[in-house]
Amino acid sequence: MTSQVSVQDHVELVRRTAESPAPGRSAVAASWRRSLMHHQLDPAEIRRPDRVPQSTLRERREAAQDLLRIAGPILNRLAAAAMDTGSAVILSGPDGLILEERSHPADSADFGGAGLAAGASWSEADEGTNGIGTCLTERRPVVIWHDQHFHTRNLALTCMGAPIEAPGGGLAGVVDISSCRRDLSEAQARLIGLTVQDAATRIGCELFAAAFPKARIIVMPGDPAQGPCQIAVDRDDLILGCNRAARRAFGITDADIALHRPAADLLRDAAGGTRGGLQDALRSEVLRALRRAGGNVSAAARDLRIGRATLYRKMDALGLRAERQN
Repeated sequence: MTSQVSVQDHVELVRRTAESPAPGRSAVAASWRRSLMHHQLDPAEIRRPDRVPQSTLRERREAAQDLLRIAGPILNRLAAAAMDTGSAVILSGPDGLILEERSHPADSADFGGAGLAAGASWSEADEGTNGIGTCLTERRPVVIWHDQHFHTRNLALTCMGAPIEAPGGGLAGVVDISSCRRDLSEAQARLIGLTVQDAATRIGCELFAAAFPKARIIVMPGDPAQGPCQIAVDRDDLILGCNRAARRAFGITDADIALHRPAADLLRDAAGGTRGGLQDALRSEVLRALRRAGGNVSAAARDLRIGRATLYRKMDALGLRAERQN
């Protein structure tokens, strides 16, 4: 597993770039600077990352059991396609510790030799610029091409990572696909990166829903790069929680959530006093429930997990009096 870029040339490039003004203009250069100057790493260091003891890994996996349960089927689907291309599918926690790794048995020795195995830490503080640690630091999807890695020992890798959002707005971890293939083109890597990003978004959405099992989850389109807006509300449409996309789109704060403010009020504020996106979403949600119930208000109320009288009040507030059939 070697790169066509010489070790000495890469070391000199990293040091020269990190010490120049370039990090202000390049995300990779900024990561190189952090790795060299802040984390005090040596790009020529050949020692692979240590793995935590199995007892520690078991504890970490137990603490992340919701993440592992939800991510498992999605990772399996990714791995079914990725393993045939000589790639590994990796799930890390929010600190870069690898919790799971899936690769073809024939490739396991290569990935294990590269340190891409459960129990190894790939935080930027430990491994410098890489698809897991830099993704966590930047809080955005990244593609780290061969010689964009900080350490010379990682020059054979191409890593495509995407962050998984935690229900509280932080990060739950990273989904990463790493490849040792030299013939993987940058265009192919970007395409794989989009698939990884979609998987991370789906895991984050399912984590959010699992965090509020008794709430209604209102989903609205958001920035494609951020994923959909999700807002958890109780039977009175008081906000119980929202994801990062909703916080950004509607200016929802921790204080709003702690006070369980009415969702419609917050969205009216965000829309400048007019009926906003959430009000429209609530109206659509009630309409869908009524359609599924064939116009039966009692059945629709059960579907929405609210009382019949509450649903009548919502229908009046949302201008759905004409839908009241019984």
